[in-house]
Amino acid sequence: MLNLFKKADIYKDRTAIQCAEDEFSYLYLSEKSVATASCLLGDQEDLEEERIGLLITPDINYVIALWGIWKAGGIAVPLSLSAKESELEHYISDSEIRRIVSSKDCEEQKNIPQSAGMNIENIEDISEAPSMSLPTLSNDRKAMIIYTSGTTNKPKGVLTTHGNIEAQITALVEAWKWTKDDHIPLILPLHHIHGIINSLCCPLFVGAKISMLGGFDVDNVCKEIAQSNYTVFTAVPTIYFSLIENLERTKEPAIFNGFKNLRLMMSGSAALAPEIHKKWEALTGQKILERYGMTEVGMALSNKIDGERRPGAVGEPLPNVEIKLEDETGNEVTEEGEIGQILLKGPQVFKGYQNLPEKTKAAFKDGWFLTGDVAVMEDGYYRLLGRESIDIIKSGGYKISALEIEDVLLKNENIKECAVIAKNDEKWGEIVVAAITVNSDSIETKELQEWCSKYLSGYKVPRIIKVLDQLPKNAMGKVTKSDLKKLF
Repeated sequence: MLNLFKKADIYKDRTAIQCAEDEFSYLYLSEKSVATASCLLGDQEDLEEERIGLLITPDINYVIALWGIWKAGGIAVPLSLSAKESELEHYISDSEIRRIVSSKDCEEQKNIPQSAGMNIENIEDISEAPSMSLPTLSNDRKAMIIYTSGTTNKPKGVLTTHGNIEAQITALVEAWKWTKDDHIPLILPLHHIHGIINSLCCPLFVGAKISMLGGFDVDNVCKEIAQSNYTVFTAVPTIYFSLIENLERTKEPAIFNGFKNLRLMMSGSAALAPEIHKKWEALTGQKILERYGMTEVGMALSNKIDGERRPGAVGEPLPNVEIKLEDETGNEVTEEGEIGQILLKGPQVFKGYQNLPEKTKAAFKDGWFLTGDVAVMEDGYYRLLGRESIDIIKSGGYKISALEIEDVLLKNENIKECAVIAKNDEKWGEIVVAAITVNSDSIETKELQEWCSKYLSGYKVPRIIKVLDQLPKNAMGKVTKSDLKKLF
């Protein structure tokens, strides 16, 4: 039996999941997931890595279904609740899913394409089967397919083993000092690595408590923080944007105290601008711990929990992670201050992309995973400059980080959010363009352009600024710069 399930037996009397007013113990989770596994097996002894879709609202049934699929020897394919029919069709066909576990209250079932001919099984109907002998699972068994956000291409299915998942979990348990006394609110989507590993599997591995709050709602989160004994909080940058807006308006001391009393606050899935770090610390006294990860590797780098948490930096390698930087010619970067692509190696790294053998082969070099992300080492910490394909702008012979320009733009009190991208240009190769949302209706684009000219003198000043009502974002709240490019 996998260590994740062995741990649940140890903590059987403790509360594992809280949903609304209901609390569920680790024993309940273990027993229900065994019954679900038994039902999924039917007259089989082992699902033999059958791919099973998971389309369930974020509550106790999600965890029961996920564990049930794993215990039966299946591969779980978490599906986005916000996915359109065409997106679900891609996930289903690419992963070769023949059945989907859902729930009776999941309205998103209507988005499953009829042409797929899916066998949809509601968790409420399959969790009462009598227990039977379950297959013995090893760490090299395939466990999960998570689809990338597809910011530049069609989403790819990232295939991981139970060993990959456990390595991702144990690295974070050690680095972030998870214990059974921790309590975390789960507000992230459960079809991405951040929600599944960081918010769900890590606390379950140590016997901690998870309050599943559903989708992010700023007022509900602030209310929960004010009245609950949470110790850990993890979110994406757009959530921190919303929380800052709320805290700047509220006069409720309990909300501020709730955030101040947390032992650890983290941000990930996209870079958090140093300016937002400063605003958050000024409001709550908390220094956000930023880390770096991706679907293919889980988390790979992190600021120190007991050391410096440097705004704009993603820290050092996590336990059992090897890292190096390579320049454009494929040579290893050995000097601080030099830019290079991040290459990773370790037990956390995925096995390959679903149905994409050529892309899998191209993603590795001598056993190192080529992340496509660019960084620089500064004073012992890595600082992320962005995605090579979309955040590194090559203009007039210079390499410019879109993330750095975004941070400068956020220093303007009139700018609420921003995203910087490249636009092709005959003279410069690429020019810098920016999309922003503003806090004030009175600010004019010309005025912002003049401000940029003054404060971005060290960079190629954005040639075009568009003021938008909102920036295009995916389900994780991450700005989709590929969609943004269409506006320019």
